[in-house]
Amino acid sequence: MLENLTDRLGRVVKTIRGQARITESNTTEMLREIRLALLEADVALPVIKDLLANIKQKALGEEVVSSLTPGQALVGIVKEELTRIMNGGDSSHSGESGKLNLATQPPAVILMAGLQGAGKTTSVGKLAKWLIRTQKKKVLTVSCDVYRPAAIEQLKTVTSQAGADWFESNINQQPEDIASSAIDWAKRHYYDVLLVDTAGRLGIDEEMMREITALHAAVKPIETLFVVDAMLGQDAVNTAKAFNDALPLTGVILTKLDGDSRGGAALSVRHITGIPLKFVGVSEKLDGLDPFDAERMAGRILGMGDILALVEEAQKNIDLKDAEKLVAKIKKGGFDLADFRGQITQMRNMGGLSGMMDKLPAQMAQAAAKTDMNAAEKNIKRMQGIIDSMTPLERAKPELLKASRKRRIAAGAGVQVQEVNRLLAQFEQMQSMMKQFSGGKMARMMGSMAAKGLSKGLGKGIFK
Repeated sequence: MLENLTDRLGRVVKTIRGQARITESNTTEMLREIRLALLEADVALPVIKDLLANIKQKALGEEVVSSLTPGQALVGIVKEELTRIMNGGDSSHSGESGKLNLATQPPAVILMAGLQGAGKTTSVGKLAKWLIRTQKKKVLTVSCDVYRPAAIEQLKTVTSQAGADWFESNINQQPEDIASSAIDWAKRHYYDVLLVDTAGRLGIDEEMMREITALHAAVKPIETLFVVDAMLGQDAVNTAKAFNDALPLTGVILTKLDGDSRGGAALSVRHITGIPLKFVGVSEKLDGLDPFDAERMAGRILGMGDILALVEEAQKNIDLKDAEKLVAKIKKGGFDLADFRGQITQMRNMGGLSGMMDKLPAQMAQAAAKTDMNAAEKNIKRMQGIIDSMTPLERAKPELLKASRKRRIAAGAGVQVQEVNRLLAQFEQMQSMMKQFSGGKMARMMGSMAAKGLSKGLGKGIFK
């Protein structure tokens, strides 16, 4: 997100790297680049003015610590101000963002509002999964969208995929009656949270606002979350403001952040509306919803990456018991092709190469950018296909793979025999690496081993 700001800031830092101190001239140059990048990112003008004024004031009054260069000092100031803007004036790490208030007599009712096409129903499923996975809550969902039968079925599907329960509704009912019945059912069956999906419209109109205001009054939710598409830019902020005038919104979920190269809404929404940004949609998958953290977002904008997010992704996708079993197996010299495939699968579950690179600091990501990620992802799939074409015995005993077996495997995977040989060479490298680690070190390495073991070959194009 905000790739232009990252690139422009990086160029300015390089320009002033050799200078001894922060001056009016090099600060002005940097502010000009930031202003252009923010305008291109569709950030609201009041936000830009506030941000630049504070950066300038702090930069010119900054005493550069001896261990920092002027460029590093300026990046620190910009990061602090970006964090402050997204936190609504609070530059500290804490705040309302990314936190849900569930402190009420169960069920805690969460009302989801938004325009049609913003990803509201999918966000209900994502939020249900997040509540189950991270908060250990028993979750029920219900659709009060009586205008689109498909919306009710869609919610049923995503609820099932999320592992939550679904309360049945139909288009012949009134939204208030549906919600009241769902609340009663949730109380009687001891649900912790009830997620209420509401009807979306193609635009803001009085009828829509009256209906959702009446629904809000009927269910008395502890959280009212507004779901908005990040790709709307400043319109996303204006829409959130209009809804907030009709409803007491407690938070915003910004969807489709992964598909938006501008990202200005993330910087603008809290400053303009006063509503905290609580979650961001970072992928289409049901686990692609992250609590919003202003400090970490500021770091990603400035090209510092989000290593913590990468670690969390690894923790989420790696089964420690399986890792321990593999460690014990490796100690006995037993790392085979089935284990190799497991490492590839783990990496793909963490978002694949492109998903991992997005969380790396800019310098590392720029180095990785020289690799054709699409080609690399295809290569990984082909590697899986080759291993899947082997018998269980062949995966367990790669030494059995002689010429005739390789030809059969290549035919089954739709590749050339040379590609099977390259895969085996890559496996041997991985196997050798595995033997160098044992005990606790190995358990900690499980999340990144696939990427480390494969990246050498992938970067060069294993199957070229």
